[in-house]
Amino acid sequence: MKIIVLGAGVIGVAGAWYLAEAGHEVVVVERHRDAGMETSFANGGQISASNAEPWAQPAILPKVLRWIGREDAPLLFRPRADWAQWEWGLRFALECLPGRFERNCRALAGLAAYSRDSLRELRTRLGLQYDQLSRGILHFATAPADFEAMARHAEAMKALGVERRVVSAAECAALEPALAHSASPVAGGVFTPQDESGDAHRFTRELARLASARGVTFRFGAAVEALEAAGGKIVALRTHDGARITADAYVVSLGSYSPLLLKPLGIRIPVYPLKGYSITLALGPGEQAAAPSVSLTDEAHKIVISRLGSRLRAAGTAELAGYDTSVNEVRCEAIVRRIRELFPRLAAAPAVDNWAGLRPATPNNVPIIGRTRLENLFLNTGHGTLGWTLACGSGRALADVVSGRRSPIRFDFLA
Repeated sequence: MKIIVLGAGVIGVAGAWYLAEAGHEVVVVERHRDAGMETSFANGGQISASNAEPWAQPAILPKVLRWIGREDAPLLFRPRADWAQWEWGLRFALECLPGRFERNCRALAGLAAYSRDSLRELRTRLGLQYDQLSRGILHFATAPADFEAMARHAEAMKALGVERRVVSAAECAALEPALAHSASPVAGGVFTPQDESGDAHRFTRELARLASARGVTFRFGAAVEALEAAGGKIVALRTHDGARITADAYVVSLGSYSPLLLKPLGIRIPVYPLKGYSITLALGPGEQAAAPSVSLTDEAHKIVISRLGSRLRAAGTAELAGYDTSVNEVRCEAIVRRIRELFPRLAAAPAVDNWAGLRPATPNNVPIIGRTRLENLFLNTGHGTLGWTLACGSGRALADVVSGRRSPIRFDFLA
């Protein structure tokens, strides 16, 4: 079949790769001039398969209430005259119920493990290089109460087959010596040795290059205007310059913009943009040894930290503010301030880039993958904060669904 994939982020490119491997003729349509230029551009860098769980959980609601009015809050709700925002917020609150949280954890754990294994196989087979490190992820706490809660949660997650090792403050410092100098002493943490980190943007561009060499066609600089439907299926894609492209099947992987394209077709999906921020520090010779090399998650500030070669990436916070992509310097400065507190020896390292991107979030963090009511229209979107973690598994599963094959993972694909 000829298949058009809409979007060349990490989700779209991974999907295009596996569709091409399945024997399909694939065309990727992307409004930017290169791959991975939006949400995949400067994310936190974590491939957190053992930490893939939803933000919507019982413990989060009291924290959200405490964060109201704080401009540097990890989760910030900016009320707008936008029903989609309020509906998403209400559904998020419902997904925090214990039974729903456990169900969502199970769905994400299975897809995340499958995705991690798929990424490793692809990396080995293709020789991909993207500043990857396979040193695990250390989720640490600087407040004793947070550490105790994390330890209890780690025990509960064992029932899902998720490997999480509770570690003391001394063990945290042994795993990542850079934490020994923190101005906020570490109380303890949870270590997931199977997790990894790497540059999602570099991976996406490299995989796009290899896909192109394999025969995938990339139409960059072509913004999608609309999908035309007739007779219960999509008959064409129309771009901003009036071009009309036809195919046998269409895959929507437009991240936060997916619901905007689908709405005129009468298809509603619970995806809303969740703006996240990141800062990137350039590490000179003097900072190399002082910077962490194990990927970290700071429980107190909800920040993830990853070493990407000679750079240190720190990302976090979530802001419900519609499709605004402007950079809030206050929120970026809060991340910088926390990094300098955790790693005082990086005080002289310049922040070379402040960035904001829109995560395509569902209320339960579970992505939307599968067939729609239109027979040749498929979705692979809504991955939220886990796009990099779930990209390869989602793309591989999508290729199975489109090709009429049974996927080896347990996941509630769209009918």
